[in-house]
Amino acid sequence: MGFFLGLFLGVVVGVGLVMAFVHSENRRSKSRGELAAAVASFARMTVEDSRKLLPAEFYPSWVVFSQKQKLNWLNLELTKIWPFVDQAASELIRSSVEPVLEQYKPIVLSSLKFSKLTLGTVAPQFTGVSIIEGDKSGITMELEMQWDGNPNIILDVRTRVGVSLPIQVKNIGFTGVFRVIFKPLVDEFPCFGAICYSLREKKKLDFTLKVVGGDISSLPGISDAIEGMIRDAVEDSITWPVRNIIPILPGDYSDLELKPTGILEVKLVQAKGLTNKDLIGKSDPYAVLYIRPLRDRTKTSKVINNDLDPIWNEHFEFTVEDASTQNLTVKIYDDEGLQASELIGCAQVRLQDLQPGKVKDVWLRLVKDLEVQRDKKDRGQVHLELLYCPFGTESQFSNPFANQKYSMTSLEKVLKSSTNGADAESIERTANQKKKEVIVRGVLSVTIISGEDLPAMDVMGKADPFVVIRMKKSETKNKTRVVNDSLNPTWNQTFDIVVEDGLHDMLILEVWDHDTFGKDYMGRCIMTLTRVILEGEVRDSFSLEGAKSGKLNVYLKWAAQPIFRDNT
Repeated sequence: MGFFLGLFLGVVVGVGLVMAFVHSENRRSKSRGELAAAVASFARMTVEDSRKLLPAEFYPSWVVFSQKQKLNWLNLELTKIWPFVDQAASELIRSSVEPVLEQYKPIVLSSLKFSKLTLGTVAPQFTGVSIIEGDKSGITMELEMQWDGNPNIILDVRTRVGVSLPIQVKNIGFTGVFRVIFKPLVDEFPCFGAICYSLREKKKLDFTLKVVGGDISSLPGISDAIEGMIRDAVEDSITWPVRNIIPILPGDYSDLELKPTGILEVKLVQAKGLTNKDLIGKSDPYAVLYIRPLRDRTKTSKVINNDLDPIWNEHFEFTVEDASTQNLTVKIYDDEGLQASELIGCAQVRLQDLQPGKVKDVWLRLVKDLEVQRDKKDRGQVHLELLYCPFGTESQFSNPFANQKYSMTSLEKVLKSSTNGADAESIERTANQKKKEVIVRGVLSVTIISGEDLPAMDVMGKADPFVVIRMKKSETKNKTRVVNDSLNPTWNQTFDIVVEDGLHDMLILEVWDHDTFGKDYMGRCIMTLTRVILEGEVRDSFSLEGAKSGKLNVYLKWAAQPIFRDNT
């Protein structure tokens, strides 16, 4: 009996130990799994996630969150090897930069060469590096660099009139962010096929020019021409979205090159409340617009004389290469005749904020500087209409400014029918470049529904408002009835207006107060017809310009027949 009792107890204890061991291992395994999941979750955390977990007031003084990693080790090593880098890089820069400068050489110069080029004794400093998440087929890295160097650069410049000038480039100060892309990722060492590099952001580029043994200011126009040449070369040859490609492994990397992705249609409508830059009279404003600040891609509006609330209603077209990173920049200047124009203010629109195929109507507040916006002074506002049309979406979106029905000449048709492949495509592309100006003619139905919170115009705090409806280009004019003693009038009147050129005309609604002895101006709404032409009908509220309060509720409807005017 004792034997069996001992055996039974032994089995029970053994089973218990086995169960306890299994339970312990299961707990340890579960704990390790939870720990691994927690570590993986922390690895995926962003800086913003960290800030949400721990409010700023609980941070220790030594905690600093940053997406950029410091590169002290790289700067230390670069300083050590800089004399050798200078020697190797100087000749490389000479051979690669001279052809670029020759390409952007101003007309006043006949030749431009480096007579001396060394990078000096001061090495650049890399102030941070960050990895940009995105496309899994490559790795994108951004390096922030600062260089206040002491290079010895002398340009041998010869003018058209035969004058030879040795010009020294001094006091170079540069701060910018370089983007480096390793793409595509492959199995073969070094694991990527090519390297793309670009100047992603140019924060500062300063330098001075000096004639060796003379004063460059004694040669009017030369300094500005050379400075403009250098800045254009930097902008057009290495600044994003331009990508310079260095193949590492054999292959076709044409898909990494810069390619246009769409067209941005911009209508510069008007500006209001501009700062007056003239001591006598008012400023003579004009606008400069660009996506990339190159001279051949910059658009300039006409000058509106003596007006702080100018109306331009001008249309411009820009090529977009990267809608996710590029901006449209608008700068308003005061024309000073023979003297240099004075900047009134500037503004920017991010293209990634635009919905493809849909008109965006924006009022932008003008600032003194796009980089440092500490100035709170009111410089006025500029009114734009924007329409982004990506290539390949013509069937999805309607672009009223572009006519897709291009024609070929008889010779082109014969050549196309007798050729094949690339030649035919080349001929078709040539024909497609022959655009036509689109004239949109039709009937605009304007229904003035009501007004809200109009400004009081008489001593009793009331007004007797009516609306004058007119087209700016055709000067067609209509007006509603008068609604007595009301700041919230209802009209519900419709006017059909024949419009000869809808894309270049404007609708102006002026609100007046009827008075026994005349009329008093209350405010106005100015709008282009782009949106109603695209959408067919629009019902919206428009704030009164030039009034402390008030808006008009309006319904617009468009029926048009396009007429194409051949500009070629």
